[in-house]
Amino acid sequence: MPQLLAAFGCGLMFGAGLLISGMTQPDKVLGFLDIFGAWDATLAFVMAGAVIVTGLGFALARRRGTPMLASKLQWPTRHDIDAPLLTGAALFGIGWGLVGLCPGPAIVNLASFSLPVIVFVVAMAVGMLGFELWQQRASMRVAATAASATDG
Repeated sequence: MPQLLAAFGCGLMFGAGLLISGMTQPDKVLGFLDIFGAWDATLAFVMAGAVIVTGLGFALARRRGTPMLASKLQWPTRHDIDAPLLTGAALFGIGWGLVGLCPGPAIVNLASFSLPVIVFVVAMAVGMLGFELWQQRASMRVAATAASATDG
């Protein structure tokens, strides 16, 4: 239960930060991406602030040694750049550039009951589910190939 409350609090703080900074407004994001037109640097300042706060948070977490609500810290173990990472980043960037929304602001914007936002979130959810199904099928194919290789 404490972990659930902590996750809720973090999500609430993240959503509030998006609202306060104006990052739930697709026009702000699209204005940032319009470097040859009416460029809006707001997103750059929001990103810089987020990087600074995150850096400080990670530094404090490393110094602390053990987390408050878990048995151990879970740091990323992979450092490679592979095709799925690049493909996902490209798809994220294309979607972000076309619509001006990414998952966090889209979920916050669901409260507006705007049809384009609802369509975006549904499409995002379908894409996530499709990816999960694709990953499961790929894992099953690998397992079946390994099993048939050991059979002879």
